[in-house]
Amino acid sequence: MSAKIVVTLLSFFTLSAHALTLKVGVLAPEGTNWAKNLKKMAKEIKKATNKKVKMKIYFGGSQGDEPDVLRKIRIGQLHGGIFTGKTLGDINGDARVLEVPFTFAGDREKALKTMNTLAPYFNKGFKKNEFHNLGFFEIGMVYFVSQVETPSLQSLKGLKIWSWEGDKLVSSMISAMDLVSVPLPLPDVLSSLSTGIVQAAYAPPLGIVSLQWNTKIKYLVDFPLAYSTGAMLLSDKAWKKVKPEHRKIIEEISAKYIDKVNAGNIKDNEDALKAIKSMGVKFLKFPDKDLELAKKYRKIIIKKLKGDLFSAEAWDKFSKTL
Repeated sequence: MSAKIVVTLLSFFTLSAHALTLKVGVLAPEGTNWAKNLKKMAKEIKKATNKKVKMKIYFGGSQGDEPDVLRKIRIGQLHGGIFTGKTLGDINGDARVLEVPFTFAGDREKALKTMNTLAPYFNKGFKKNEFHNLGFFEIGMVYFVSQVETPSLQSLKGLKIWSWEGDKLVSSMISAMDLVSVPLPLPDVLSSLSTGIVQAAYAPPLGIVSLQWNTKIKYLVDFPLAYSTGAMLLSDKAWKKVKPEHRKIIEEISAKYIDKVNAGNIKDNEDALKAIKSMGVKFLKFPDKDLELAKKYRKIIIKKLKGDLFSAEAWDKFSKTL
């Protein structure tokens, strides 16, 4: 064997021995704005770290629903994931103050500013719970969609609505509004809308289209329920394996592409609303008096959740920021 080949092989094995692969599970399907930008992010991280850090992203829920991804991280099969809603709250309940219903009244710019202001505080909570946050995602305003016409908040009473099992925030909202909770894994919602197991669900417009719920519903309540957020989290154990000189590189590249995803999400949500309407889904407007009723529901929900899902400190910081 020539000296040149030996040197090449030694170089290869040295690089391989010191390379770190971060395995990340996400629900975003291939071909979406999310997937395209996350692939570019992974490619740039690999190049900028001279192949010392690679990010392998599993798209389309191939690693399971969000709770499945979290479980796999905790047993070491995965190193990170993009988490939203209930699963994000399982890691750091304080972050869910952003999603309390009837808070932003559809003002996404105010919601985004609030999220960015409180990000350092939330990140301390993630760190305390052994996760490192590479950045927050603005998923969008959440809307009710249903198979039943509901011209007012009161008319939602008794409606069978999907909820993620164990989601205290949604359970509190359902209880306050006198709805009927039907806990199901996210992938089961589409078939359940088809069979009538559930009559209604909730998601940002992009989610409604991506999950194909728009093919099974007749109405969308044009009265934003809440603001949905997400975060790209790595386990602290995995993050500590990243060399200090590579951490800043990863954070800067991640921030750049998360900003691109968020910018794309704004347009995609606008386009999704138009697409839903073009399919013949009727958009319902609630009367102005329902704003006062929404405030009443909000107070009940906060009372149930403060000191349980999120801390009193988190709520105070949130309220002052608002």
